[in-house]
Amino acid sequence: MINVDQKPITKRVAVAEGYVKMHPETLKAILTGNIKKGDVICLSKVAGTLAAKYTPMLIAMCHPIPLSDVEIEIIPSGKEALHVKASTVATWKTGVEMEALTAVSVACLNIYDMCKSIDRGMRIEGIRLLYKSGGRSGEYKAE
Repeated sequence: MINVDQKPITKRVAVAEGYVKMHPETLKAILTGNIKKGDVICLSKVAGTLAAKYTPMLIAMCHPIPLSDVEIEIIPSGKEALHVKASTVATWKTGVEMEALTAVSVACLNIYDMCKSIDRGMRIEGIRLLYKSGGRSGEYKAE
């Protein structure tokens, strides 16, 4: 791990995104509540939130961070995808980028898991950091 003992405590924010591409029929089944395992969007938001909180257990050398907020948004993107976006916030000595990226990744994996019985060809794509602020390196915005 990196020693963050001497780093100042500042407000840290990160936003990440990803997409789950699928057949139009799969998206329709999700949106109409016709997935046997339950409410895909609701449960995937919960999975993403839990993933953000457990990031130090999943990512080697990642510091435990006292998150003050995690928000997951899952909305349709066209007729063949769900767009997953996660925002994480903490006032701490190190950033929350990994928490946002982990939240998106696990939310996408949860969507896949809940829908794989009807669409094994789903693809998880485009997971990336959109924005981060706080700390020594300051602000970052994806192009």
